[in-house]
Amino acid sequence: MITQEVREIILTELPRIIKTDEEIKRFILNLSSKEFAGKAETESRFDSLLEELKRDREQQSKKWEEQSQLWREQDQKWRESLKIVNSMMEEIKQINQHLDRHDKRFDTTIGGLGARWGIYSEEAFRNGLRAILEESFHVEVININDWDDKGVVFGRPDQVELDIIIKNDHLIICELKSSISKAETHYFERKVRFYESRHQRKCDRMMIISPMVEPKAKTLAEELGIEVYSHSYSVKPEV
Repeated sequence: MITQEVREIILTELPRIIKTDEEIKRFILNLSSKEFAGKAETESRFDSLLEELKRDREQQSKKWEEQSQLWREQDQKWRESLKIVNSMMEEIKQINQHLDRHDKRFDTTIGGLGARWGIYSEEAFRNGLRAILEESFHVEVININDWDDKGVVFGRPDQVELDIIIKNDHLIICELKSSISKAETHYFERKVRFYESRHQRKCDRMMIISPMVEPKAKTLAEELGIEVYSHSYSVKPEV
């Protein structure tokens, strides 16, 4: 009870005593300074804290600016690299287009040479065969070019060419080509029938002579009764 009363007296009288009694005021300030920082020290600590926060903020700002600058430099390098890549891609595209044009010209040239080689080879073989048969065996060799005005052979009006071999009224019709496909085998059989109908003469033998004969063409030829000779060992002695 006494402690409570003393406490109330202190709370009531101490503020007034501090204002009027300097000695007690100094005593209390000296006593409290051991537990609490003074105004100057508090302000100094606060200023130090603010200064430290300022330095941290400046350092963070500096780091952020450095990082931003690094990102900008990397972005610039990336854009420059992208321009170089795009330029290289455009050059590669132009080179490919250039090569494609050359490839097409090359293919066309090779195709033209192949076609001419095939035509020249067929013509050379035909001329040689004619010379051998006519001069050595007294066989008549005729190259026929008839106009198919009704399109019997090709489905439209066109020229029909055949090689005819005649010996003692024995008629052989030949197809001399560098290569033979299934479709060309069909056309040859139609050309023979067209000749028979146009000239009112029956063909005794049909022959295909070619170094390259497709398997399907050979099968079809057998079905149509056409003899196929694609290698020297396939030629029968009686031929």
